[in-house]
Amino acid sequence: VNVTLNYGRDGLEIALPDEADVTVIHKPPMPLVDQPTDAVIKALGNPVGTAPLSELAKNAASACIAICDITRPVPNGLFLRPMIEMLMAGGISADRISVLIATGLHRPNQGDELAELVGDPWVLETVRVQNHFARNDEDHVLLGITDTRGTVVRLDRRIVESDLKIATGLVEPHFMAGYSGGRKVIAPGLAHAETITTFHSARFMADPNAANCVFQNNPLHEEQLEIIRMLGGALALNTVIDEQRRLSFVNFGEVLSSHTAAVDYVRTYCEVPVNKRFGTVVTSAAGYPLDKTYYQTVKGMVGAMEILQPGGNLIIASECSEGIGSWEFADAQRRLVELGPDEFLESIFKKSHASIDEWQTQMQLKPMAIGNIHLVTSGLSKQELSLTGVNNASSVEEAITHSLGTLADRSVAVIPEGPYLVPFYQAPELRSAAA
Repeated sequence: VNVTLNYGRDGLEIALPDEADVTVIHKPPMPLVDQPTDAVIKALGNPVGTAPLSELAKNAASACIAICDITRPVPNGLFLRPMIEMLMAGGISADRISVLIATGLHRPNQGDELAELVGDPWVLETVRVQNHFARNDEDHVLLGITDTRGTVVRLDRRIVESDLKIATGLVEPHFMAGYSGGRKVIAPGLAHAETITTFHSARFMADPNAANCVFQNNPLHEEQLEIIRMLGGALALNTVIDEQRRLSFVNFGEVLSSHTAAVDYVRTYCEVPVNKRFGTVVTSAAGYPLDKTYYQTVKGMVGAMEILQPGGNLIIASECSEGIGSWEFADAQRRLVELGPDEFLESIFKKSHASIDEWQTQMQLKPMAIGNIHLVTSGLSKQELSLTGVNNASSVEEAITHSLGTLADRSVAVIPEGPYLVPFYQAPELRSAAA
């Protein structure tokens, strides 16, 4: 059996051995939007919980549109121009409209990468497109402190001071915040480093509800909701795409209610019940652009861990064309390798603020506590491989052969799409009862 994993831009075809009992896990078929541009315009005119964008624009003098950075395959080229044209038709001049890249603490997107991200040269020629820099104090406005967990909230002044505040993004599972998009584009996307490092601290990450597809009692999600309420008046355009990255859903409206509607839609497809756990699980880091770094690869490990047998082998393929990630993440990984999981966790729990990107290292420990992780990559140097803290294999086939040779269990699960699909274990008797 041959299966193609999402890997880089082109995919990675793997051959599965005949002796394996293989289960390939895909999303159920998703309906597609026939006329995507028309669907965007319709969504802007039929919003959730607010007036149409054309009406809102008539009563506004400025607008800031937040977009995700290059790590997300958001169809920006589909919706930015219709949105900007509608704002301009409503009376907002082009020089009062900005597109702000919600980088969080990721690096800025510039040059050819910026053009690829925006997806439409008209946008770059018509309005300001700028990166958010979380470490620039003067770029942020203090909104206060959250009541529940005491997070100091500073957001980019370009979104705070705009009359219309519009978050745009892709709604898909997120391994900490439940689902991406909506409120997450604003916080952490447009938040100050102090805000981000507070609600990405060890106490937040250790909470079992800081997980894929979970909103209830999720500390990150709850903090994001509070931050959104402090900001006030935010809007969102939410998209959902299928496995081939074609548009399946789009809506627009008040940021929280529109995002909830998008999550309700996508849950049906990306949360996949599975009636067994597997000795061997093969997954990906979702391919380009998510698998540009090892940092983002951790999401694929966490996404697949629910169906891994304790002591089993989780094999993940990720191109890592840009290497391991930030120097801060590399430092956190170095500390993990030197200290070991227990001492590493002990050291980070002493801090009220996380060091930048060490939350990803903490999340990597969750699948490592269940089984053995094996990485297949073409993009990491020997030094970078030594910092991953996981096993390295030259090919997926080699890793599968090794796994089957060490386990009595012949079952192999394959998740070609990686973290955009979250399989969860549901005992057979529970599935039959639910049916």
